[in-house]
Amino acid sequence: MRKNMLLGLLLLAAAIVSGQKMNSNKKAAIASVEKHKEALIQISDSIWALAETAFEEDQSSKILADYAEKNGFTVQRGVAGMPTAFVATYGSGSPVISVLGEFDALPGISQKAKPTKEALNEGAAGHGCGHNLFGAGSLGAAIAAKELIEQGKLKGTIKFFGTPSEEKFFGKIWMVREGLWDGVDVNLSWHPSASTRADVQSSLALVDFKVEFFGQAAHASADPWNGRSASDALELYTAGINYYREHIKPTVRIHYHIQDGGQVVNVVPDYSKLWVRVRDTKRSGMLPVYERVQKMAEGAAILANVDYKISLISGIYEVLVNRAGGEAMQKNLELLGPISYTDQESAFGKKIQEVTGKPQVGMDASIMPLEETKEHPGGGSTDVGDVSWNVANINLGVTTAPKDTPWHSWAVVACGGMSIGHKGMVYAAKAMGMTMVDLFEDPKLVEKIKSEYRERKGDEVYEAIVPEGPPPIGGN
Repeated sequence: MRKNMLLGLLLLAAAIVSGQKMNSNKKAAIASVEKHKEALIQISDSIWALAETAFEEDQSSKILADYAEKNGFTVQRGVAGMPTAFVATYGSGSPVISVLGEFDALPGISQKAKPTKEALNEGAAGHGCGHNLFGAGSLGAAIAAKELIEQGKLKGTIKFFGTPSEEKFFGKIWMVREGLWDGVDVNLSWHPSASTRADVQSSLALVDFKVEFFGQAAHASADPWNGRSASDALELYTAGINYYREHIKPTVRIHYHIQDGGQVVNVVPDYSKLWVRVRDTKRSGMLPVYERVQKMAEGAAILANVDYKISLISGIYEVLVNRAGGEAMQKNLELLGPISYTDQESAFGKKIQEVTGKPQVGMDASIMPLEETKEHPGGGSTDVGDVSWNVANINLGVTTAPKDTPWHSWAVVACGGMSIGHKGMVYAAKAMGMTMVDLFEDPKLVEKIKSEYRERKGDEVYEAIVPEGPPPIGGN
């Protein structure tokens, strides 16, 4: 009890200090998020329960777009050839500040909002990356900025981008290709995490493609000599990839999923298919590896005496970091102070850590200091990278799950459907709303962020890694 009282006093002291430094517009942004908090939680929970996957987020997208429209935004739906993509806009003139909102789920990880593994709907999808929180929190920040513009306290334009299919096809690429960020000065994005920090680390560039082999079917016992096995080619190809791992740089990642290796044991398979991803910390390092593994597919086809086909799905850039934006975000995190958790929430977090075999330390409420940007970070990939090569971008991570939680797992789904996730979502909305206030109020800050963006981008000419034609709606 004494420990909790001391923590409460420290938080109160921090709040008093923060209040002295926080201007009226930032206080108003926080008040706006508080005013909409219950609605934002309801939106998040609805999207969490729907758990709609890539390009199938019809109801999730509608919930967000409808609430934006209800709050005075002009909403353009079905942008860039994607029925679930939309742009909500309010205001006019400069600066133009945008914020990203994701809302797609991951297949097969349905989970109840409880700290032991138990599916909500067996075999269904779940929000194992917290995108139900992502979209709702970003919309809360956009509404806070909108209300200040509406009241005449800020001038400019706010845009909320509803961005589908981050987990599979990377919908933002087609939105970038459509020029939807043209004229935007600064973009903001956040992501659920196991810690709270202004994110000044990059991500991994990625290319996503499928390989198909076409052979000749035959009876696997009576006349196998009349067959040419597509499955043989697939196995030769994956063996080649796995031998290649010894000779690639530590920053590279190659992984694959066999989607069709044949249907029955007594038929020489005439068809096989696998989905392959190649990543590196830099697009320039990823492309040569991509070229090599494409040649391996040809080699495997020659060895098995079959035909082959490679189909590009999409590819994404690494995130272009902006430290000036990160510094502005960091100041607002320090103004807000850390998230506080109840004893019940801490126990929930510790139970998840127990079940997943992690140290039972509970929630990490601390605000991480601004890190040095690493040349070669680890981690995953995101189509936020493509946005960041077209407009200056500020990233934020906020605690929505206990420390060391396995991401893309049932454990993240569980937290996203209860108060731990809700608190992180509301916190993210406040932090981004406050940072938007800085951007609308301070033209010098906007120019500093844009200047760093231009310097880091240099003479790189952005080229989207997508095949010709529309997004793969209904693809597999």
